[in-house]
Amino acid sequence: MKQLFFILSFCALSVITLFSQSDDSPFFDRIPSEFLNGKEPIYYPEAVVVTTADGFDNYNLGTNFAEPHLSQNPLNPLQYFTAFNTNGTYRTNDGFTWVASTPNFGFTMQGDPVTAYDSTGKLYYQNMYGTSSILGCKVIRSTDNAVTWNAALTGINGVDKNWIAADQTTGPYANYIYQTMTASSGGNFTRSTDFGATYNQTATFSTQSLPGMMVAVGPNVLGGNNIPGGCVYVVTNSGSAFASTYTFYVSTNGGSSFIQKSAQNFAGYVGTNVGGRNSVENMRTRPYPFIGADNSYGPYRGRLYLIYASNSPAGNGNKPDIFCRYSTDQGATWSSAVKVNDDVNSQNNHQWHPAMWVDKNTGRLLVHWMDTRDTPTSDSAYIYASYSDDGGLTFAPNQRISNAKMKINCSTCGGGGTPRYQGDYNSIVSYNGYGLAVWTDFRAGQFGSFVSYFPDFAMTVLPASKNIYNTNDSVYYSIKIPSVKLFSGTATFSATVSPPPSSGSIEFVFPDGNSISSFPDSTRLMVKTVGTVTNGSYTITIQGVGPNGIPVHKRQVTLVVQDVIPVELASFSANVSGNNVNLYWSTATETNNRGFEIERSKNGVFELVGYVPGFGTTTETKLYSFVDQNVDAGNYTYRLKQMDFDGTIAYSSEVAVEVSNPLTYQLDQNYPNPFNPVTNITYSLPSDNQVSLVVYDAIGNEVTVLVNKSEKSGKHSVQFNASNLSSGVYFYTLKAGDFTSTKKLVLMK
Repeated sequence: MKQLFFILSFCALSVITLFSQSDDSPFFDRIPSEFLNGKEPIYYPEAVVVTTADGFDNYNLGTNFAEPHLSQNPLNPLQYFTAFNTNGTYRTNDGFTWVASTPNFGFTMQGDPVTAYDSTGKLYYQNMYGTSSILGCKVIRSTDNAVTWNAALTGINGVDKNWIAADQTTGPYANYIYQTMTASSGGNFTRSTDFGATYNQTATFSTQSLPGMMVAVGPNVLGGNNIPGGCVYVVTNSGSAFASTYTFYVSTNGGSSFIQKSAQNFAGYVGTNVGGRNSVENMRTRPYPFIGADNSYGPYRGRLYLIYASNSPAGNGNKPDIFCRYSTDQGATWSSAVKVNDDVNSQNNHQWHPAMWVDKNTGRLLVHWMDTRDTPTSDSAYIYASYSDDGGLTFAPNQRISNAKMKINCSTCGGGGTPRYQGDYNSIVSYNGYGLAVWTDFRAGQFGSFVSYFPDFAMTVLPASKNIYNTNDSVYYSIKIPSVKLFSGTATFSATVSPPPSSGSIEFVFPDGNSISSFPDSTRLMVKTVGTVTNGSYTITIQGVGPNGIPVHKRQVTLVVQDVIPVELASFSANVSGNNVNLYWSTATETNNRGFEIERSKNGVFELVGYVPGFGTTTETKLYSFVDQNVDAGNYTYRLKQMDFDGTIAYSSEVAVEVSNPLTYQLDQNYPNPFNPVTNITYSLPSDNQVSLVVYDAIGNEVTVLVNKSEKSGKHSVQFNASNLSSGVYFYTLKAGDFTSTKKLVLMK
């Protein structure tokens, strides 16, 4: 199998050199000079995790100058590398902790970074270089995931935007590195057959004249072949900036020579013509052709995909959509366009700035883009994403993966120009169908460098803090996945403590299991003190990961370890009788004990359910009990909140119980009975059912309907207020399915 590693190209419209062009020239997609001449990026010591109330994460890496590209090590899917303009890079070895750096190319770098890993885990990082004008691209290589780099080599010559792809297959051209770049006339193509030690130009393309030239790798499956890495694809962009011609080429000999397969006119305007550029809300953009091939051994192996943005309906000033087409004959013919975005009234919204990836293991086609569907005025956007598992025929329900809205025309970002420079591309990669997207985010009025997983799951942990005794005690935290974004795998949890205690130990147990595979759902983490743990405050880090460790999320809670309180709790236990929970505890001695509040939790948040007074000060063994009545089915934890007369408060260890659904239908006697004028009626349902509960007078006339609806299984309670009725005997009847039961109640005023 082989991975397609592609890198987007933004090329020049004419032969004019960069030196003679202003930042606002429509002929080049270059980074503005203010970012090349002294404006510094911002690197955070560690990624800032931005978690919204619904439990979803974005990761803010820092502030750079847009146009990120992202790659993933096929030998270690938790190793990612991303680069932003002009030369700001980030790496991670665990999918969570990111390290920032600025590699030394030894030359003046002009930006437009692109990256790729080969199948051996070698990382290639390409960046344009030159002083007064762009001369081409330098390439550096790392064998330790961007910790150290080899000396820079000239990978390709040209004047504007570049692209790179690595053959990750075991085919005849395994680990060849391919590059494209717009030259002063047409477009250049180079390759390396020796792991990036040398690069040689093997082809030029006269049809390259507009920004947007790209290279990708796929298998050769035509004519009875099944050659991994047997097709190298190049697409060029020419014609008018508002009526592009995509010309497709294929090489079946490892990039030695190419054959033109077709020229297609699929894309037109993207937004509005502003100063010769396509513009969406004063953000410059292009109808770039993004290509990628299915290298998996699934049903769509060899399929070539094209993703692009174009106005729909066509024409200047309309709003763009994201489109997908595919070819099964190496780009000679193409399918009709399939719209990726699924907003109901897409003509009212902008969708543009797409990025794409084809998963080499599953063949899943992932796409993400900018989208204004959440803003009626269309001046603000989120990042949206989707995927196709059926060869580009249909796309999954679109998901919003950025978790804060951004103003499109970011006047505080810098960048300048009309339309404004805010970057021309983003990126996405995936492993076994689980992806990581990178984009430039303007939510804070600057060029924020963000990543987020897709598909993804939300994660919450409650409560934020717990108290625990320092000797052989335990407490519980609730871990919940409240919702997902197309995540269908298993989330697995683990926990660590910091700092480690200097005496004793803090241990972790997942009594209900450490994984969740249906959503929404939750599990519990039990934290135990073993031996005598040093008093103090500890940070518990709870990590949740998906298949192959992707995605990865972390939450931190506090554990406060303290001495045992003056009340010596000798025992604390619980059992369940029907829908009642019986609690029992005893004390060996008590000092100044005012009493116990009984607290119950189902989701990590405790609530008061009762109170039992204490005995003040005593050296005698004291026995206590409490019954929590009519508890709904579910898993619960109970604890005692012990209160001294001087105001001191401490908590007991926790006990866990499970209250099951009733085994039979049951109608209980109302309580109190006789009553005046309010009484409570409880009943049990072993399964979901339509329920009727009606009160009748002594001669059978209907008095009131208390319940008439579908209800869930479990214990239910309803209050009957007879303040407007006369004293006497009444009857109440419960009907649920085939079950009917009637009981008598007495109203005495």
